[in-house]
Amino acid sequence: MGILLEGKGIGKIYQTGEVVTEVLKGIDFQINQGEFIVVLGQSGSGKTTLLNIIGGMTPPSSGELYYRDQALHEADDVELTLYRRNAVGFVFQHYNLMPNLTAYENVKLASEIAEKPLSIHDVLSDVGLKAWSDHFPSQLSGGQQQRVAIARAIVKNPELLLCDEPTGALDIQTGIQVLKVLQKLNRDYNKTILIITHNAEISKMAHRVFYLKDGALERVIVNEHPLEPEEISW
Repeated sequence: MGILLEGKGIGKIYQTGEVVTEVLKGIDFQINQGEFIVVLGQSGSGKTTLLNIIGGMTPPSSGELYYRDQALHEADDVELTLYRRNAVGFVFQHYNLMPNLTAYENVKLASEIAEKPLSIHDVLSDVGLKAWSDHFPSQLSGGQQQRVAIARAIVKNPELLLCDEPTGALDIQTGIQVLKVLQKLNRDYNKTILIITHNAEISKMAHRVFYLKDGALERVIVNEHPLEPEEISW
């Protein structure tokens, strides 16, 4: 598979006046091409900060971060912008769709800034929304809007898809539909998926699970037999 991302001693400190908060404490990790990884941890454990560092949205305070052979911790703003644009897709709990644009047009916006975008029609079909491509967000359910957000992230053809609580605002059945889409992207297109969540059940479908506690990577669990989305419940 090969190593896609590697972090060595990743630390993050925030300072407000004289108050110093250590959010991440020297984390070491490797993420392989084509892996499905879930990051678990309670609120305040550092999950979102880790995702933001991996996604090139905030720099680490210490340590080294590599995307293949690129040293992201030494990258300038232009290099990080290109990394975010071409290598990474982002999916958040809140869909952040443009309300005055159709599903197709929302996805098209992302494709226009990509170097090698995928077919918009193909991506909407892959997430099960081919028949809803001309619908506006207000005409779609929460699960459908989240699938548009996934299509928007994937149309750029990134190697890495970072998902922050992608099922957090969804009921269980709708959440399972979204997880099935993510699993399909992982299996059929070899996309590397990283989901951060507080929902331990979702970790059962991952290849590996990273447990964060108080800013430290407490342990990494390997799932020898990941479950199908339909087999998990919460």
